[in-house]
Amino acid sequence: MSTECQSDVSGLKRLLLELGEERCSARVPELIVQRLSGQPDYALVRIWLVQPGDVCDVCPMREECPDQTNCLHLVASAGRSRETDGPDWSSIDGRFRRFPLGVRKVGRIAATREAIEVPDVRADPTWIADRDWAEREGILAFGGQPLVFQGEVLGVLGIFTRACLGEEALSWLRMIADHAAAAIANARAFEEIERLRGQLELERDYLREEVQQARAFGEIIGRSAPMQKVAEQIDLVAPTDASVLVVGESGTGKELVAREIHRRSRRAEQALVRVNCAAVPRELYESEFFGHVKGSFTGAVSDRVGRFELADGGTLFLDEVGEIPVELQSKLLRVLQEGTYERVGDPTTRTVDVRIVAATNVDFEERIATGRFRSDLYYRLNVFPVTVAPLRERQGDVGLLAEHFVERASRDLNRPAPRLTKRNVAELERYDWPGNVRELQNVIERAVITARNGRLQFDLPTSSAAASPVPIGDVGSSESFLTESEFRRLERDNLVSVLRSAAWKVSGSGGAAELLGIKPTTLNSRMRKLEIRRPG
Repeated sequence: MSTECQSDVSGLKRLLLELGEERCSARVPELIVQRLSGQPDYALVRIWLVQPGDVCDVCPMREECPDQTNCLHLVASAGRSRETDGPDWSSIDGRFRRFPLGVRKVGRIAATREAIEVPDVRADPTWIADRDWAEREGILAFGGQPLVFQGEVLGVLGIFTRACLGEEALSWLRMIADHAAAAIANARAFEEIERLRGQLELERDYLREEVQQARAFGEIIGRSAPMQKVAEQIDLVAPTDASVLVVGESGTGKELVAREIHRRSRRAEQALVRVNCAAVPRELYESEFFGHVKGSFTGAVSDRVGRFELADGGTLFLDEVGEIPVELQSKLLRVLQEGTYERVGDPTTRTVDVRIVAATNVDFEERIATGRFRSDLYYRLNVFPVTVAPLRERQGDVGLLAEHFVERASRDLNRPAPRLTKRNVAELERYDWPGNVRELQNVIERAVITARNGRLQFDLPTSSAAASPVPIGDVGSSESFLTESEFRRLERDNLVSVLRSAAWKVSGSGGAAELLGIKPTTLNSRMRKLEIRRPG
């Protein structure tokens, strides 16, 4: 009776075909060991892959390891014991889960790129590390092949058989090793392509958002004192890596400030990635910031790159940062302090180098006092504050902005460019602009669309107190004017009186804004400006 190992040729051919179709690098080793362990006389099949050292402190072969940078990791194992209730040979956590490169027979295969074939271990039993196991299981031969692809050693394929290895079996083993190396390399390349494709799709979506947002303001325009101060602050902080907190009402152009800081920084060649913290669903915050792996939660059908990873080396703009849920703030603080994070469902710790520019229109002191925002995170974000003044405090910029928006709206809307007159500018300057620059842009665009004979007409609320011009005949009359302080006191008294009548209700039916015939946002703005607060 022959003791030479027999092969199921049809099964080996199917394995080669399956390797060519596999697109998951993690499944390739498992596929190989499962199929080969089903071959006649194959007792144990294992695959080790070259990966960075990870368990060096507890590795039983640490003293033999010449270099703890890389080693062979056992990634797949399959076989069957002679004993009915024998041990599980599919475990990859046993004694030989790591091999230093160049150490023992498996390590030597990887280091030399040369196969080790012992057709009959009875002639030289020193090739078996555990002789008792070999004798108990009837192991007669060992075959080890390097997994080499385009000159790079990826790992080692090893088999233990209960029959001697003949030339046919060794030829099949060499062929499978070559196909296995190619399959692993191709699957890794496919996964990298998929990762890059997903990242490009994500970048495309981000860029679409950025284009839409960029259309909101164009560029920073203004020569008023508040804007000059903002420009000076940008000059100071942009070349540094300090975190910046841009503070201002909605529509004032906080994102433009963030873009300008990034443009003037050393990170200008890298990405500026924006996150609208108010628009992210609460349950997806962690995934949005840090990414996730496939299957980590319902709906995670593929790996996703988080915005921190996408902004690596560049700038991350956290718009409306005050809306981040408090339960996520500790994780955000960690990545800001340590530069490390984990994707959802992935225990691997990743590092990132990101500069943070945040923006807010909320009162952080109130949120910190009520426990809705961590004070340590606030101080981490607020290293260098930049305040963007509302448009009503920058009346000198209204004409410049209006002219810019008229030119751009005419171009974008394919309309004849109407003339912006001094009377138009004066009308715009009298309005309070509760919606700030964004509202001004919308008003200009509507006016360009409806312009007749090159004349602009603005659709502004006529009930706004700021929109009501002072009669020309009253100017210069010593009996009909008030000083600025007198006017402010009169306005404050009037607002307090209305608020009391409305039981300090600002908006809604019967609210003070309705009684005054103005928008609630306008009333809130005036209350802040005049420091009016509800008693108690």
